[in-house]
Order: sequence, then structure tokens, then C-alpha cells
Amino acid sequence: MDGFAFTFLNARVMAEWLPKIAAGFVLTVALAALIVASGLALGLALAVLRAFGVKLVNLGIIFLVDLFRALPPLVIIVLLYFGLPGMGLSLSGFWSTWLSLTLVLAAFSEEIFWAGITATGRGQWDAGRALGLRFLTILFRIILPQAVRMVVPPLTNRTIAITKGTALASVVGVAEILGSAQSAMAFSGNPSPLTLGAIAYALLFMPVVGIGRWIERRAAIPGR
Repeated sequence: MDGFAFTFLNARVMAEWLPKIAAGFVLTVALAALIVASGLALGLALAVLRAFGVKLVNLGIIFLVDLFRALPPLVIIVLLYFGLPGMGLSLSGFWSTWLSLTLVLAAFSEEIFWAGITATGRGQWDAGRALGLRFLTILFRIILPQAVRMVVPPLTNRTIAITKGTALASVVGVAEILGSAQSAMAFSGNPSPLTLGAIAYALLFMPVVGIGRWIERRAAIPGR
């Protein structure tokens, strides 16, 4: 037990590297917030655009959505970080991770939003037209409010899953929680900073999971 404590719970090492892990925690929160905001907004925009029913546009959306759902996020991050400079463009590790995970979240959330839109039923559209409402009014005032309410549970789960992918940023040198913990472990020669990293992830994502459950209960449709 003493050996385990010295290796993984070394108080001296943890105290020495706590500020670095804390800085990584702040960076992870900022990165995750940006990914969620931009990914959900882009996914909703694509689903709304798809609702217009323009065949060529819809084919392009479906292709991009399927592509980014199929590719592993790590592959996208590496391609953007190392590939774009060859095209005369350059993104930092932070922004490469943000763009990659935003595209992945947008792809999944577009399909989730689209499922909600199609699940509202044709009768909702027909009722709106019978009242003399225009397409955009029906979409934004009748269809989307119902669709968003229906898809909150899968959307919440997908959001939590993608934000945990911020750990992949360590591959391209971003000093988020995992990157900071790995760097601290290398310099200290002790894996205790990884324990700090695990605690930091728990502190970050346990409240997120709790908030997700609360949102699901608030958005639950009676009788379902």
C-alpha cells in the first residue's frame, strides 16, 4: 500500500504540479465550451438548411455529416494540424482541436436535430399551412420547438461524449488536463500528476453529467 501511495498519490509531487494541472483545467473548460457552442449551433444550422429540401444541398450535407461521423476525431485533428501547413494554412493545436471536434459534434448533432424535425410528423406542417402560415414560420415556431425538446437526451449524451475528446488535444501539444499531467509526469518521474488529472476530469465532467440529467428531466415530454 505504501508503494502504491508513493507512486500514484505522492503528496509532494502533486503539490508541486497542482498549479500546472489547474491551468490545464481552465484551458480544457474553455476548449470544451467553445466546442459545444459552435458544434451545436452548426449542427442546428445544417438541420434547418436540410429542411428546405434542396436536393443538391441536402446531398452535400449528408456527405459531410457521414464523413465526419465516420472519421475518428484524432485523425481529423492530426490532418488539420499537420496537413494544413502544406496548403499554406496553419492552425495551432488548440484551434485544430476546436475545429475538429466542432465538426464532429456538428455532424452528430445535425443528425439528431434532423431526427427530431422528421419525428414531428407531416400533420404539423399541414396544420400550419391550413392556418396560412409560411414555411419559415412553421419551421421556427412549430416544428423546431418540438424537435429540440424531443432530442435533448441524445444531444446531451453526445455533447458530454465529445467534450471528453478534449483529451486528444494533448497529441498536438495543447497543455489541457491530460497534456499537463503527462508533461508533469515526465518531469517529475512519478505518475501522481496523472492522478491529479483524473481528479480534474471528474471535477469537470461529473457536474456536466448531473446538469445533463437535470436538462433531460426538464425537457421530458409527459407520457413518454
